[in-house]
Amino acid sequence: MKFILFSIALLLSFSVIAQDLSFEEYNPTSTLVVPGKIIKKAKFPFIDVHGHQYRMPTQDLKPVVAAMDTLNEAIMVNLSGRTGDDLIQSVKNIADHYPNRFVVFANINFEGAGTEGWTQEKVAQLEQDVKHGARGLKVYKSLGLRNKDNDGNRLAIDDVRLDPIWEKCGELGIPVLIHAADPKPFWDDFNGDNERWLELKTHPRRKRDANNPAPWEQIMNEQYNVFKKHPNTTFISAHMSWLANDLGKLGNLLDEMPNMNVGIGAIIAELGRQPRFAKAFFEKYQDRILFGKDSWKPEEFPTYFRVLESNDEYFPYHKKYHAFWPMYGLDLSDEVLKKVYYKNALRIVPGLDKSLFPE
Repeated sequence: MKFILFSIALLLSFSVIAQDLSFEEYNPTSTLVVPGKIIKKAKFPFIDVHGHQYRMPTQDLKPVVAAMDTLNEAIMVNLSGRTGDDLIQSVKNIADHYPNRFVVFANINFEGAGTEGWTQEKVAQLEQDVKHGARGLKVYKSLGLRNKDNDGNRLAIDDVRLDPIWEKCGELGIPVLIHAADPKPFWDDFNGDNERWLELKTHPRRKRDANNPAPWEQIMNEQYNVFKKHPNTTFISAHMSWLANDLGKLGNLLDEMPNMNVGIGAIIAELGRQPRFAKAFFEKYQDRILFGKDSWKPEEFPTYFRVLESNDEYFPYHKKYHAFWPMYGLDLSDEVLKKVYYKNALRIVPGLDKSLFPE
């Protein structure tokens, strides 16, 4: 009798443990059996326009290239090129070892805008960076979120004191890849209705108040004001302008601003849950979308390939806190894939080696 009672108590304790699972812990293995397979190598050689190699001035690039080769990545655009001597050293490291596999974008420290001679100094430095090999300008999200002017005020993306920089990029024929703000839910209430609840719970520093440091819509509109004001400059809005979850709105913006393009870095989970609508979007705007990954984690690239290339159903994403839903393939045509993977980047980013790609 004691053994029976003990067994019942043990079973009840297991039941309680199972029922006490948190949402973070609940990540069941799907029992669904459908056709499909992991795609470890892209169908066509591709250009990652949103790469980061922070140690490039002195970095051994051989293991990076080896990993790139396994993915069919032909060229990485290192957006962390910095400026001045650091940029020069990065360009030299590339030229000495893998002259056609990497390019760098310059960066600008926007802190202190408005001090005497600040704008002229930044424009002159940008000209020198391009002279020394920079192929574009990368603008970090610190502009609009953290950067302050010389009076200690938030520096808006569309501050008129920055206009000569955007204008100079147009004159030099280089694109501006800009990351503005962050996903909109970071500004929303932190509750069960927030689709990014798990990410914000596991990464609480990402949560912002509705007006910290300004409303999300205001920061994004500052970016679009710049695009409109400088029609002769080519812009790439990173992360699909955080509108991969509202492709109708994003399409309206692309229609309004012919000089605006978008990169798909870090938003593939949004595309993978709306395969039919996303495929139609890619077909319509096939000349305006560029492949980009953001973080250099080779093991995550197959999710991108599978979403873009396959017609697979219900396969897992690689980070639950980004997406607790399964992915579906867009099954893009070869024509669209080639544009997203490399043709659009070859047109927009100057000086890339076209011989690495098929016609």
